[in-house]
Amino acid sequence: MERLENANPVVFEKLKEREVLPSDEDNDVVDKFDAREVYDLIRSINDPEHPLTLEELNVVREAHVIVDDDRDCVKIVFTPTIPHCSMATLIGLSIRVQLLRSLPERFKVDISIEPGTHAQEAAVNKQLADKERVAAALENGHLISVVNQCLSIKYH
Repeated sequence: MERLENANPVVFEKLKEREVLPSDEDNDVVDKFDAREVYDLIRSINDPEHPLTLEELNVVREAHVIVDDDRDCVKIVFTPTIPHCSMATLIGLSIRVQLLRSLPERFKVDISIEPGTHAQEAAVNKQLADKERVAAALENGHLISVVNQCLSIKYH
């Protein structure tokens, strides 16, 4: 059996579901994307090692989601559970794929590790920011299969 890097992660409480307002369902009302809406897209991504979500592991937090709808920019800063997490690039890639699949194409998405929380922070951030590397990763059948598992909805 494969040994887990973080066998006993701290599990955090999930946020309550966002209340849906009548204006949210009104197609005639133009509303801008906000941090909570983008956070809701990524909070339920599954951790590649544990049967928990990125939200439950505090890897993603609403406070680290920045959305500028007028400038078509989304910035996500995530925090690996341990400083030497070998899954950091996979987690960042899963976040990017989820947003690529969910947001309009007009958005530029920037994914990075919270400064000072990972031993290979600069290298991981460089990989996640390199469009050619991301595109190549998405052409790798095994890797996209693992990403899709992270993005699949699991019912607890």
